[in-house]
Amino acid sequence: MKQLDYSALARRANQIKEQLRQKVKKPYKDVIDVSWGDPHRAGVKPLSFVRQVLAACLYPQVMSSDKLPVDVKQRAQSLLKECVGGGVGSYTATAGISEIVHRVSEFITRRDGGVPCHPDNIYISPGSQWALQNIFKVLVNGEVSPRTGVLIPVPCYSTTSLSIVGLGAVTVPYHLIEEQGWELQVEELQRALESAKGVCNPVALYVVNPGNPTGLVQSRKSMQEVIRFVSEKRLFLLADEVYQDCVYGEESKFVSYKKVLAEMGPPLSDTVEMASFHSASKGFIGECGLRCGYVELVNLDPAVLKYIYNLFSIDSCAPVLGQFALDLMINPPKPGDPSYPLYSEETQHIRTTLARNVKRVFEVVNSLPGVSCQPVKGGAFAFPRLQLPPKAIQKAKEMEMLPDLFYSLKLLEEAGVLVSPGCEYGQKEGTHHIRFCITTPEDTMEELLRRLTSFHTQFMKDFS
Repeated sequence: MKQLDYSALARRANQIKEQLRQKVKKPYKDVIDVSWGDPHRAGVKPLSFVRQVLAACLYPQVMSSDKLPVDVKQRAQSLLKECVGGGVGSYTATAGISEIVHRVSEFITRRDGGVPCHPDNIYISPGSQWALQNIFKVLVNGEVSPRTGVLIPVPCYSTTSLSIVGLGAVTVPYHLIEEQGWELQVEELQRALESAKGVCNPVALYVVNPGNPTGLVQSRKSMQEVIRFVSEKRLFLLADEVYQDCVYGEESKFVSYKKVLAEMGPPLSDTVEMASFHSASKGFIGECGLRCGYVELVNLDPAVLKYIYNLFSIDSCAPVLGQFALDLMINPPKPGDPSYPLYSEETQHIRTTLARNVKRVFEVVNSLPGVSCQPVKGGAFAFPRLQLPPKAIQKAKEMEMLPDLFYSLKLLEEAGVLVSPGCEYGQKEGTHHIRFCITTPEDTMEELLRRLTSFHTQFMKDFS
């Protein structure tokens, strides 16, 4: 079957936006695009402190203005002093500006309650996906038989699976259990590993916590089981933790895999090989366009670390402004700083908005006929399941589309809402989902839910 892919959906959204600009009559005034995990694209305002410091770094002359708070000027001056050429236009060391790398290691140590973190094990990169791709290059041998395998969750962000396949490796899917709030179960990891026999040689397990697109926040017990599993099966652990600042569940709390591993003690804490990832694109800072993240490596052989250094050297360094944004994310204003009151107000507003959005999405979506959504405990997305009528599934087949892509296209055309179809992320056979970003202003979310309710009610009538 020929498939219309997600890029065609995005192209159609652009055509509709152009039609609206040309005053073509539609039942809506604009397209609400919640298909990306991009807070600023969805209407969340950038943090003032971050933008003020970056502006001063880009154009130091503005520091003579009395409009900038004193701590903004001081921060900009200290960041510029750490640049080799005294400004943002020079290359930095491969792993990043040395002082920022050290501050990342201090941040990780603080976050993990004193668990040591060595700066030599950290690489700042042009986004966490870029770092993940490089670690895949270390793990994958494209010329061996059987081919290298990587266990990845289903559903999972599509870029990850494309990276693995692009390197000549095989993705080994393990299903998150939707009915249990998208729980990661070791029994399912075991099944996935068994399924790989005779197909590939699995070398790594990739986990996303908090989940994208699922909203799962893993419990400590679940993480301990995963660590024992990778140790027993001699797998490298890849922990994608980019949404660690975004946790909403009342009983949920983010704990890093590094911290859990350290608490489990030897021999596990000395032997399990791991890479964990974080990014300035996610959380409250939301600076997706500045492209900066980091990877921390744990328990790797010095010879492998040397190889990784050479691999990261190929692309010189992460963008300097991105490195600054990362530094501002891990070291925000503190109580007593001139910028603290506004920073605190802005971040608290985002937190409150997200908590309300999560509650409203859960209430509204689960009230719709044939729609169910697991509680969103963390991350940036809701991933509701659609029970589509047989007539709708048949119509999608006639149009050579997967059912949730057909639904998403109709939602775009008729209600001006752009979401991602579940088929983009992998899903259990016979199930259908949509994914949409919840990091939006409250009024945007209310309008989205109003349009979705109206559209879905009509859709179910039309195809009943």
